Parts: sequence; C-alpha cells; structure tokens
Amino acid sequence: MTIKAITFDIDDTLWDNAPVMARLEPAHYQWLDEQIHHAQRVPLDEYMRRRQDFSEAHPDVRGDHTEVRRRVLHQIVREQGIEEPLATQLTERAIHYMLALRHQIEPYEESEALLETLSKRYPLAVITNGNVDMRRLPLGRHFDAIFNAGELGMSKPSPKVFHAALAALGDDIRPEDAIHVGDSWAHDALAAHGAGMKAAWIDVHDQHHECPEGVYRLNHVRELPALLAQLNGDA
Repeated sequence: MTIKAITFDIDDTLWDNAPVMARLEPAHYQWLDEQIHHAQRVPLDEYMRRRQDFSEAHPDVRGDHTEVRRRVLHQIVREQGIEEPLATQLTERAIHYMLALRHQIEPYEESEALLETLSKRYPLAVITNGNVDMRRLPLGRHFDAIFNAGELGMSKPSPKVFHAALAALGDDIRPEDAIHVGDSWAHDALAAHGAGMKAAWIDVHDQHHECPEGVYRLNHVRELPALLAQLNGDA
C-alpha cells in the first residue's frame, strides 16, 4: 500500500478555527451596525439563525458560506429601509471586512513544517467547505490544487469534489492511492471513505466513532507522518 497524494481540510485541521469565528461573527456585524444601527432590531443570533434557515431553503448555494452571508446581510440592510445602490454597497463592504477577519488565522505550530515536508514527496490539495482562500495565506504555497465549495458549486460530502481534487493532482492517482485529512466525521472521514479514499480523521472533539476500514483516527495533524509511514510500510 503506497500513498501517492494527500488532500486536506483546513479549518480545525491545520489551525484552531474557534478563535477566528469568535472574533469574526460579532466584529463584522458590529461594523454594519455602526453604519445602519440595526442590531437592536436584528441581533447577531437572529442573523446567524437566518443564515441557517437560508442555507436549508437554498441548497444551490448551501456550500458557499460567503454567498449565504451576502444574501442574508443584504436582506437585513434592505429591511432597514436602505435603498439601492447603497444597500448593495454596504453589504459588500461588510463582506469584505468579514473576509479580512476570516483570513486572520494562526496555524498550528506544526503545520508549516509538516506541509513543507509532505509537499516534497506528495502532491497536495485543499478541499474545504469554508471560505478561507488558501492562496491568500503563506501555507497556500505548499498546495498544488485548492478547491473551495463556493467556487465549485459542490461541497463535501459529495464524492465529486474529492474526485475533482485527485484529478487535478494527477491522471494516474486513483482514490485508493490517496488519503484525505480532516476533522469532520461526516464531511471528511466518511465522505472521503465513500469516495474510495483513505481518511485520517482528526478527532478534535473526542467523538470516538468506530472507524471503518481505511479510516484512521488521529488526535492532531502532527500524528499524520507516523500514519503515512505505517501505510507506506516505512515504519
């Protein structure tokens, strides 16, 4: 058994995403409130609930978190009696600020060296349902392909996104020759397994699911090299 390619989730795989979202959610909404003074009528938790409702009602954009935010924010702005084109301008400024905050991440201390080492041996790809564009981050230089759900029009757990990433990494790479690394049981571990790949599941929430054959539970991405050595017969 030899691994020929690796695909990565990023949020809560290469960094802790909780501090990012804890800062982002109130900050960009407060910025908008400073412009239109709406948050008392539509508080932050209502905005977040509306996003969830919108995603469930619009499966065509469910995987594009930025677009979901854009449409819900625009609706909220228009509800305050603000006409076009100002409503769209304010919405886009709020989205721009949100994305700036979204990219203020702090990778795990092991991530940089890990990716640098792996990229010398394997083609690497990002597969994310989130709205971080790895091309904007220093870590992005280690990846040969980057797949964001919002750009693709499809998202994990669809096997199509995994197969598209592998095709971008090489015509000779079969699903069984590759491993996907991610923290979500449903969207990473089971989804990659369903696509015919192996999976390194980063169990950051200590869920301890029973892993099917080909799915390997890790506590942290720092444990990935040891797993690869085992799978490649190097150990």
